[in-house]
Amino acid sequence: MNFSFINKSITGVLSILPKNIEKFDDSMKNYNFSKYQSLRLKEIMGFNEKRVVKNNTCVSDLSIYGLQYLFKKKLLTKDSIDGLILVTQTPDFFIPPTTSVIHCKLKLKTNLICIDINQGCSGYIVGLIQAFLLLEQKKINKVVLINADVLSRKVSVKDRNSHPIVGDAASITILEKSNFKNKIFASYNVSGKNYDALIIPAGGMRYPLNKKTSIIKKDHSGNYRSMEQLNMKGDQVFNFVLNIVPKMIDNLIKDAKISKRDIDYYIFHQPNKFMLNKLADKIGIPYEKIPSNIVENFGNSSSASIPTTMTFNFKKNELQDKLICFAGFGVGLTWASLLLKIKKLKFNLIIDY
Repeated sequence: MNFSFINKSITGVLSILPKNIEKFDDSMKNYNFSKYQSLRLKEIMGFNEKRVVKNNTCVSDLSIYGLQYLFKKKLLTKDSIDGLILVTQTPDFFIPPTTSVIHCKLKLKTNLICIDINQGCSGYIVGLIQAFLLLEQKKINKVVLINADVLSRKVSVKDRNSHPIVGDAASITILEKSNFKNKIFASYNVSGKNYDALIIPAGGMRYPLNKKTSIIKKDHSGNYRSMEQLNMKGDQVFNFVLNIVPKMIDNLIKDAKISKRDIDYYIFHQPNKFMLNKLADKIGIPYEKIPSNIVENFGNSSSASIPTTMTFNFKKNELQDKLICFAGFGVGLTWASLLLKIKKLKFNLIIDY
């Protein structure tokens, strides 16, 4: 499905990263792999270190900390927020929505709309689309989009498919109405037949937690995990991404009636460096236009990886008047993209939690 918007802008981006660092070299002893194989995996995929939460830190904790920082620095006021969107796969509770927890603890006004979205790798684009749709309403002028996950708490330390990759983070993006008449183009697609390519089988209503779901088992590749932990079919996801994403970008560019050369940066969801380099080759774009250094520094933080790429690689003014192609792909399986020119950012920051 294609979307288009006008008179909307991203005006600020904040990333919130756990202080706790986990190094690949320390974790590889847990994998059923030789040291040589593990170091080869590190080299190819770009693994180094990642940020993960400690103890029982939740999505609301990271989100509230980030919003309080913006309030304190006078970069955002409570009363100016007309919409609050949270995109996460790891909510605090089944019931109530995590936005209600955030709303309560920050004492936000009652006449604002709060929306929780269960989405992963494409979640930043999905969140942007939802925010722009809300901004179509006359009484909504500013929307706060939060992308956050603490997925490391649901990954087996003995699973070399997912454990080296998964990190935790939150991001806050401010979206506002604008007089800047740039047209925004977006697309979103889903292939539900492959829903189990990235899945935590147990814990929902289909397979409630019980003694059997917590049993750690060895798979055919020598990874150990339970039904309560993330199961990723890496080869299936890799092939899906390489086949579908280049076509999506071509269609987006065609819809916008521009060329690839017109795009200043391609800021994509970051599964790993190897996959992004392969995508760049297939799309036909230079590596310097597609930052790929997030997983090696912070890990794959799902929908927060795109805004973290922005805050880590660019100073506040470096993105001004730049045409950006965003793309997310993975869990669902889904793929989404968005083309937008950034006018001016009030902030573009990283803070530690």
